[in-house]
Amino acid sequence: MKPPLRIAIAGLGTVGAGVVGLLQKNAALLEHRAGRKLELVAVSSRDRARKRPVDLGSAAWHDDAAALASLPNVDLVIELIGGSDGIARKVVTTALENGKSVVTANKALLAHHGAELATLAERKGVALGFEAAVAGGIPILKALREGIAANRVQAVCGILNGTCNYILSQMRETKRDFAAVLKEAQELGYAEADPSFDIDGIDAAHKLSLLAAVAFGNAVDFNAVHVEGIRHVTAVDIAFAQELGYRIKLLGLARLTEHGLEQRVHPCMIPLSASIAHVEGVFNAVVVEGDFVGRITLEGRGAGAEPTASAVMADVLDIAAGRGAPGFGVPATALQHLPNAPIARHTGAYYIRLMVVDRPGVIADIAAALRDESVSMEQMLQHGRSSVDAVPVVLTTHVTEEAAMVRALDRIQALNTVLEPPRMIRVENL
Repeated sequence: MKPPLRIAIAGLGTVGAGVVGLLQKNAALLEHRAGRKLELVAVSSRDRARKRPVDLGSAAWHDDAAALASLPNVDLVIELIGGSDGIARKVVTTALENGKSVVTANKALLAHHGAELATLAERKGVALGFEAAVAGGIPILKALREGIAANRVQAVCGILNGTCNYILSQMRETKRDFAAVLKEAQELGYAEADPSFDIDGIDAAHKLSLLAAVAFGNAVDFNAVHVEGIRHVTAVDIAFAQELGYRIKLLGLARLTEHGLEQRVHPCMIPLSASIAHVEGVFNAVVVEGDFVGRITLEGRGAGAEPTASAVMADVLDIAAGRGAPGFGVPATALQHLPNAPIARHTGAYYIRLMVVDRPGVIADIAAALRDESVSMEQMLQHGRSSVDAVPVVLTTHVTEEAAMVRALDRIQALNTVLEPPRMIRVENL
C-alpha cells in the first residue's frame, strides 16, 4: 500500500469542521477508495479557542496558515479560508510553490486567479482541485471534466446560489416582498449580515465563470460575466410570473453564440414545464447540454458543511489515488481566450413590468415605442382599474435582440404616463 497522504487544513469554520468530521467518520471507506490512509497532520484557523463539533486529534495547530502550507510533513493542503486575495491566496500559492497539491472551495480566489494558480500547479507537477467551489455537493465539475468529456458542451446553466433561491421561493410561497424574506433568511442563517455577494449575484458569477471555463475550455474571465441580482424582484413580479406560467429564478448561464461566449447571471422567467423551475429553497441545480448526451440535470444541496465536505473529499480521493483530469479539464496553457459575447447582442424573450397612469392612450404609446424598435409584443396583462390613478401593466415579448429591447424601454420610460423605471426580466425557455 502507498504511504499515507498527509493533509493540512487551513480554515476550520463550518466547512473545515465538516471535512474533519468526514475524515474521521468515513476513515475506513476513504482508505479503501484511495488505496492509502488519509492522515490529518496539521490545522490552522483564526480562533484556536472556538468550540468545534469535531476532535482535532493529534493534528498540530499552526497560527500561521501560510507557514502551515510549507510544512515538510504535509503532502496536500485544503484551503477553506475564503476570499479572492489575502491569506487565502498566500496559502494556496505557498503550498503549490512548495510542491504540495491543493484542494479548495474558494470560488472567489479561482474566479480571479484560477488560470495563474492552475499554471503554477502544473509547473510544479501537483494538483489543484476545486469541485467544492461550485454548487456544493453536486459533482458538476467532475461530470464536465470526465463524465461528458467526449461532448462539445453547447450550454450550461444553473441555480448556483442557495440564498437567492430560498428568498425567491419564500416570496412565492408566502406572498411577502423581498425585504421581509431577506430579513428572515438572515435570522435563519441562510443569508449573511451583509448579503450583497449573494443577492447582487456576485457569488453566482464567481461560480459561473468556473463552470464556463471547464465546460468550454475557456480561460477564467470573471469580468466577462454580466451580473444582475434580485433586489428589484417584487412580490408583484412573482405573482404575475405564476399567472403567466413561469417561476423566477436567479440563474447563471453560459453558452456559445455567433458573437462569442455568453456568460450572464440574472433573474429569469422559467416555464413551469422546466424541471429546474421546481428546485426550491436552498437547493442548487445545474443543467448541461452536450452534442451527444443531450440535456442532463444535476440537483442537490449547494452549501453547508456536509455537502461541501463531500465535494472537497472527492478531490482529495482523486489526488490520493493518482487519478483525475486537470482542474479545468485541459492544461492551463491549452485554455482558450474566446471572444466575449456582449449582453447587448443577446437574443431572447422578455417580461416587462410598468407602473403607468390609468388613462386612455397609454397602452397605444407603449405599443408604439415597441413597434419603433421592432419589438413584437406577445401578451399584455392589466387587472382592473385603479382608484389612485396608477396601475401595473405587464407585457411579454417575442424573441428580440437586447439592444432593441433596451432602446424601447428608454423610450417608454421617457413617457410622462410611466411613473417608475420599467422592470425587465429575461425569459429562458429551458
